[in-house]
Amino acid sequence: MLAEISIYGLTLYIYVDKMEIDYNKYLISVITPTYNRRNFIGSAINSVLNQSYKNIEHIIVDDGSNDKTSDLVRDIQKSDPRVKYYYQENKGQSSARNFGLKLAMGDFICFLDSDDIFLEEHIEKCLKVFKKNPEVDIVYGDWIPINEKGIKKNIKNLKRYTGKITYQLFCNNCVSMNSVMVRSKCFKEMGGMNENCEVADDYDLWLRLSTKYKFYYIPEPLAYYRISIDQISSNKMKRFEANEKILLNFIRNYPKSLTNEQIKDGLSRFYLRKARYLGSINHKMKGFVCAMKALKYNFFSILVFRGIYRIIFPKKQ
Repeated sequence: MLAEISIYGLTLYIYVDKMEIDYNKYLISVITPTYNRRNFIGSAINSVLNQSYKNIEHIIVDDGSNDKTSDLVRDIQKSDPRVKYYYQENKGQSSARNFGLKLAMGDFICFLDSDDIFLEEHIEKCLKVFKKNPEVDIVYGDWIPINEKGIKKNIKNLKRYTGKITYQLFCNNCVSMNSVMVRSKCFKEMGGMNENCEVADDYDLWLRLSTKYKFYYIPEPLAYYRISIDQISSNKMKRFEANEKILLNFIRNYPKSLTNEQIKDGLSRFYLRKARYLGSINHKMKGFVCAMKALKYNFFSILVFRGIYRIIFPKKQ
């Protein structure tokens, strides 16, 4: 690419190979909010410190833990100054992430929940994508689901996309939080987490960022995602309610980001997912009501009619 340089009023154009940019110099900020995850956070921190790429700061924001998380993290901090521990009174995960963003000094930002684990080359692989694709601002990949004991679970990853993915995101949140690396400028230009989102704050964030920035999907796992009984995201109905608010708010705040047809299709898919879930837990009437909403937005969708059939005639277990 051409770089423009002005010297004493004379403009010079110099060819610079974009592949020669030294990405080893960049600082990566990894932000981990935590609340009473003493049993898991040590593994999370070690997975960051053991990355193949070493120029890292790991910001731990303790959101009011009372299980002596601070003692464990500070012991690790003594042996590796890349770990930075901060405490705040309990304000929620979104607030903790925003606190971390204010403290972050990195050129790129990653997020890691305190019960999850980075694969060893997570950061290096993301940086390689940025190096080859300077027009990209957000890189993400897949995750490997594990249970509380670290045993892999048989759960398929969602279909994911590269490019301007607002429509795909509106249809479903396909970006996995713990696999993401984002240029820090994105948060400076469009803000951080919406603290009004009790859950699914990441979904709100990706939708907003998608209106301005390009995403790049790496089709391989970059992190382990722990599925725990007590984690916030395990409450599916709460997540459905949060996602519905996020979608409707997004339409109001970014009305020109999608066509009317895309909005209708996305909402139809959302209400169909909710209908199927309600049917699966034997709330058939509520599921049928949601299916009617899906049908209202896309009357000619075969998927909706299949969903209604499945609510009325569920598969035998």
